[in-house]
Amino acid sequence: MSTNPRGPNAIDRHVGSRVRLRRQLLNMSQEKLGEELGVTFQQVQKYERGANRIGAGRLWTLARVLDVPVSFFYEGVSETLNQPGFAEGDQTPIIDDFIQSADGVQLAQAFARIRDSKVRRRILELVRTLAAEEAEAQAAESEQA
Repeated sequence: MSTNPRGPNAIDRHVGSRVRLRRQLLNMSQEKLGEELGVTFQQVQKYERGANRIGAGRLWTLARVLDVPVSFFYEGVSETLNQPGFAEGDQTPIIDDFIQSADGVQLAQAFARIRDSKVRRRILELVRTLAAEEAEAQAAESEQA
């Protein structure tokens, strides 16, 4: 089965994820962005998922509405394409998943406001401890199964 050459590809999905990231950073709803663009929130959802391609004119309007240069939408695209030369174990997918979640954006915003490096290290250690405990619990569950 061949892929549709006219359908969305990894770059479309990357651009859409950058639209979503910026919209969330601005605390803007899909409805509000849709109003600004003259489209429905469902269309915004399709753009953000990469299900629909964003044309050049619409991308220009998005950049203006979201107050970023057009190049913002392409930042990190080479990592998304997983081009040869990137190290195995690249953390880009983990970071992308984190930033694309509403919780991840809120956590990153809150963490960035903490200026005390000791407090930041304690938070990091707390998160590592919680993650390790969850991993141990999951391992124990799979052993019992």
